[in-house]
Amino acid sequence: MTIVNGSSNTSRIVQGVFDKYQKERLSFVQTVADLASRETNIPALQQAGVMNLLRPLLLDTVPGIQQSAAVALGRLANYNEELATAVVDGSILPQLVYSLSEQNRFYKKAAAFVLRAVAKHSAHLAKSVVDSGAVEALVNCLEEFDPTVKEAAAWGLGYIARHNGELSQSIITAGAIPLLVLCVQEPELSLKRIAASSLSDIAKHSTEHAQAVADSGAINHIAPLLAHPDAKLKRQVTSALAQIAKHSVDLAEAVVEGEIFPQIVNCLKDYDVYVRKNSATLICELAKHSAELSQLVVNSGSVAAMVDYVQESSGNARLPGIMTLGYIAAFSETLALSVIVAKGVAPLVSILHEENETHIKSATTWSLGQIGRHTSEHAKSVVEQGALLALLKTYTGINNDDDMSSDLKTKTKRALKSIIEKTLVLPALEPLLHHETPSNILKYVLNQYSKVLPHDVKARRNFVTSGGLKRVQEIQAEEGSKLAESIRRINEVYPEEIVRYYSPGYSTALLEKLEEQLKPEVKIDQKESQNSTNILVPTSIPV
Repeated sequence: MTIVNGSSNTSRIVQGVFDKYQKERLSFVQTVADLASRETNIPALQQAGVMNLLRPLLLDTVPGIQQSAAVALGRLANYNEELATAVVDGSILPQLVYSLSEQNRFYKKAAAFVLRAVAKHSAHLAKSVVDSGAVEALVNCLEEFDPTVKEAAAWGLGYIARHNGELSQSIITAGAIPLLVLCVQEPELSLKRIAASSLSDIAKHSTEHAQAVADSGAINHIAPLLAHPDAKLKRQVTSALAQIAKHSVDLAEAVVEGEIFPQIVNCLKDYDVYVRKNSATLICELAKHSAELSQLVVNSGSVAAMVDYVQESSGNARLPGIMTLGYIAAFSETLALSVIVAKGVAPLVSILHEENETHIKSATTWSLGQIGRHTSEHAKSVVEQGALLALLKTYTGINNDDDMSSDLKTKTKRALKSIIEKTLVLPALEPLLHHETPSNILKYVLNQYSKVLPHDVKARRNFVTSGGLKRVQEIQAEEGSKLAESIRRINEVYPEEIVRYYSPGYSTALLEKLEEQLKPEVKIDQKESQNSTNILVPTSIPV
């Protein structure tokens, strides 16, 4: 009896030691996971060598410890690329991949989270995840019953696909797209968001990838979600449709056939700034492909809504709206007129005054050039809003420090040239004549004067009275240049006397000539005066 009691006591003692060890392991890993949730703690955890301590816990026999260790590793890997690299270098990925097919749903979520955290930092790390066989395991997780596991897997696949076409192709090859489309149809809102986001990441790289997404029927299931009240879902839906539409006319038409109008126009007025921006991007991607698609955008009422969007937004958010107006105007006179009628010129001119970013100004100058380049009426509508002076100030204020500035200078010069060459209302060009306009812009201005003045009597008169002819005579042009040729043709329109009158130094030369003519007359008068005096006052009286 004593032996039995002694054996029982020993068993309890041993069991107590192991229970304590298990509790301490669980307490440790849970505490680390909690600490890792706050970024301020992560450098200290890294310095303490936490990665080496967590790795063996992934193989622990207790599921709760495994799960907490995976969560802690995911939070650490999510913090920076260095810690994510440590996960790869520690040969942790194969164990995580194995767990995705063998463990319970809670651990699968945690393992997928680690894979996502590693893949997000760079294409190199994402390639390591792919090489570990994680893609197939994540795709299998998309068929799980638990929606949270599907969500974790879809998120991981999206982070892998976003880096480049090669990684995206690995997702397609694994058969992920049809399963992601099924996830979009699930009732869980968060799963819809992540699935749409992953489809967007896959479609963005090439026409082939976007076509694969379209062929899976994704558009027909995504497009109706534009009417969904959830803003975060609409962000992903508009982004996915834009990524599909941008590659080709056929894909853009496929998106339109998904019946996105007029709902996408309503999205331009959404309360969420990202929904508005992504919607503007989608319309821009549609309009850029062809005149027919641009006409469809105009017919849907999108132009007026886009003008409002450009006025109400700021910074980079304006860019898709600016580009849309330019794309529409570029195709034909009629489409450019629709932008003018929608009062799209004034907001573009305002942007040149308000925005400082070079790429935004570059897009704006390009769009103004597309609107004004078609006919004299188009040019008139542009210059009446003060576009020429705004473009000139943009051009003269550019510092040629980088390629972006060079691009802006090129686009601004082209816009000025295309608008000036269509301008028949010459008073609109006078501000450029009287400002300090560079000679490479001034030559277009004077060339336009030289073409219009010979055929317009009123314009010739106004050109003189406004001081334009006088300003032309003051311009120093290199002999044989286009600028000098334009000045010559303008001068030929007027009588030589008028041209000489307004030439610099003419009044001085005229006064000198007058003085030269007056000097002999003065000498004659003095001599005659002296003779008269001799007659009136004789030197002697005859006896």
